[in-house]
Amino acid sequence: MRVKISRTSVEGEVYAPPSKSYTHRAITIGSLSEKCVVRRPLISEDTKATIRACKMLGAEINEEKGDLFIEGMKGKPHIPEDVIDVGNSGTTLRFMTAVASLVDGVSILTGDNSLRTRPNGPLIEVLHDLGVEVISTQNNGCAPLVVKGGLKGAIAKIDGSISSQFISALLIACPLTKKSTTLSIKGELRSKPYVNVTLEIMRKAGAEIFEDSNHNIKFIIPPNQDYNLRDYLVPGDFSSASYLLAAAAMIGSRVVVKNMFPSQQGDMAIIDILRQMGAGVSWDKENGVVTVNGRDLKGVRVDAAATPDLVPTIAVLGAVAEGQTVIENAEHVRYKETDRLHAMAVELKKMGISVKEEQDQLTVKGGKLKGGDLHGWHDHRIVMALTIAGMVAGDTTVDTAESIFISYPNFFDDVRSLGADVVVNKQ
Repeated sequence: MRVKISRTSVEGEVYAPPSKSYTHRAITIGSLSEKCVVRRPLISEDTKATIRACKMLGAEINEEKGDLFIEGMKGKPHIPEDVIDVGNSGTTLRFMTAVASLVDGVSILTGDNSLRTRPNGPLIEVLHDLGVEVISTQNNGCAPLVVKGGLKGAIAKIDGSISSQFISALLIACPLTKKSTTLSIKGELRSKPYVNVTLEIMRKAGAEIFEDSNHNIKFIIPPNQDYNLRDYLVPGDFSSASYLLAAAAMIGSRVVVKNMFPSQQGDMAIIDILRQMGAGVSWDKENGVVTVNGRDLKGVRVDAAATPDLVPTIAVLGAVAEGQTVIENAEHVRYKETDRLHAMAVELKKMGISVKEEQDQLTVKGGKLKGGDLHGWHDHRIVMALTIAGMVAGDTTVDTAESIFISYPNFFDDVRSLGADVVVNKQ
């Protein structure tokens, strides 16, 4: 699918889509409970993968009027009757690998070509320490994965520098073991806010978990617990809303985004980043309304350790800002659906912007964006960020646009509702 973007202004009001991160976790923990209703979930390709996987592990899930009604596994996943195909969803793969480790039998998990290149070594190593045999069939730490259940509590360590999804997966599974678990994080825990989201929903479901941060972060998880997530309302997604907010800031217009209530999402940082860059931003937290008035932007320095999903958005903001924007502490962004640091460097250079790519950071020198034929890298966040850049430049096309269905299926409809001239060619 290819999208053609003309130079255009945007103005108006729109609702932020539901959070993908919260939806994944609510479906997973709701499926491990007895009964659960997940209200206003994001229904996208990634979250559909989690729904399919939970069904294969024993949950009954039905959608009614936009809500998900779950008859859960009561903490005891079943042996799946077939291979669990998680498509392009790395979150689903990591979460379900841990959940499958609770199965009294063997589970096989795989995904598409992109997912089968994404690393899972740290998760595999810790599951081994916890009594689970996980085999990477290609012997490279990537899917397909064969999981032989038998998760036991123990003392274990995991590298926190690659993906917080590994830690979240273990945190979700370990309360259901018969022995207590102590999980220590080696090195820096990147994307810590995503772990906080996991802990928030676990605790809402009644799980008891203790965190010790005196030196390195350590989680202590008592055994023999039950999940009881009865009813859960999914908040709006700041990662997805960042493109709408950035569009207003870059184009110099006024956009109001609703359903933006405070939560544990690290990507709430987009509010402060836009303010630092000079945009006019107000946030009515009580009513969940963010208003952005675009102004001349200036370059900033951003630490991306906790907010990897904002990197494409910050990169395009930097492309129109005066001076330099430096995105640092960002090596983990290379291990997403694609290498997002490299992808943004390549595509912004096509648009006439000076970009310096280093292993752990991206430096973007603001300039005048020009249109071009851009590659979306089969990555939803790259496609959406480049679409916003195209609204400034005009005469721009972005391919692999179908990837938006991973996280924000209504993205093109929403930007058009704000006045964007965006034409989708389904080819």
